Amino acid sequence: MFLPLFSNLRAAKMPVSLREYLDFLGAVKTGMVLYDVEGFYYLARASLVKDERNLDKFDRVFAETFKGMEALAVEDVINAVDLPEDWLRKMAEKQLTPEEMAEIEALGGFDKLMETLKERLKEQQGRHQGGSKWIGTAGTSPFGAYGYNPEGVRIGQEKSRHQRAVKVWDKREFRNLDDSVELGTRNIKVALKRLRRWARDGADEELDLNGTIRATAEHGYLDIKTRPERRNAVKVLLFLDVGGSMDPYIRLVEELFSAARTEFKHLEYFYFHNCLYEGVWKDNRRRWSDQTSTWDLLHTYGPDYKCIFVGDASMSPYEVAYPGGANEHWNAEAGSVWLQRTIDTWKHNIWINPLPETHWKYTHSIQMIREIYGNRMYPMTLKGISDGMKDLVR
Repeated sequence: MFLPLFSNLRAAKMPVSLREYLDFLGAVKTGMVLYDVEGFYYLARASLVKDERNLDKFDRVFAETFKGMEALAVEDVINAVDLPEDWLRKMAEKQLTPEEMAEIEALGGFDKLMETLKERLKEQQGRHQGGSKWIGTAGTSPFGAYGYNPEGVRIGQEKSRHQRAVKVWDKREFRNLDDSVELGTRNIKVALKRLRRWARDGADEELDLNGTIRATAEHGYLDIKTRPERRNAVKVLLFLDVGGSMDPYIRLVEELFSAARTEFKHLEYFYFHNCLYEGVWKDNRRRWSDQTSTWDLLHTYGPDYKCIFVGDASMSPYEVAYPGGANEHWNAEAGSVWLQRTIDTWKHNIWINPLPETHWKYTHSIQMIREIYGNRMYPMTLKGISDGMKDLVR
């Protein structure tokens, strides 16, 4: 019965194994979601999706697989539905008030519900607004659209407003959470998780449940144990290109910066323009009056730091290759020299480029920086950042 869902997920390049599908069937067989459509959706998602990046793809495949339920004509629904009366009764007991139960019971069960629908289809002579008997809209009749009968047959309504009708298939809770989409702050956090390395420090403490149980059993009284809270122990140096051709990406880079500050306890950041030279800064309003020497950074932060440059790498090739090539000041050494020094100092390093990857080949300076970084340049997509994080932990 559920094989089309499995086949469609595989066709959509979802990494769903036969073992996971069998586990899903086993869970369905227990009957835990037999009378709960939303529960069935969540059970399928929990069983068949193992990576957050695939949640939106799963929702689309799920809706496509079961869309025929909404596409059936009313007469087809009446003739095709073959559900035992206890199904409706148990759903009613679970979701309806006593007054609503009495209304459904008055119809004489599911068969009577379908018969009544047939009769009203024949009797009705047009659209009916409100009420409790005719097929229409905004009433309490068990048939029609935008009404309030929680176990009604929905006709002519795109979606449920109270999420309690017989079926609710089309919820997409994770729209845009996909490998190839532009990122938002939440999506970036998903990608940055790959760089996490946990450690414990003494700044805060958390409950040690196993230790508390063990100590309580040994001593015969409640003996609460705590331990240092786990924190992300990765150290990150973030260099952000600002101004000029980066202006269209301000919001996107802000989201990356916000996510990085949330994910990493040990984060140091600096700004640069176009290419790295002898100075960087923390405050763009004071970029000329309060710079930090790049040499100082190279000798301040140890080799255990992960180094991430964020920029479109789009500039004159002279800015990368020659002394004096910078467009705002005289640089005694070429930008490529400074970039190579950071690579030599921090062995784990990548460049993240917000410019779509399909455009990279048209800009000479991008090719130059990619070569300096040994092709460790990644696009600013969920997959690109995720791949970059994997590179940094090698």
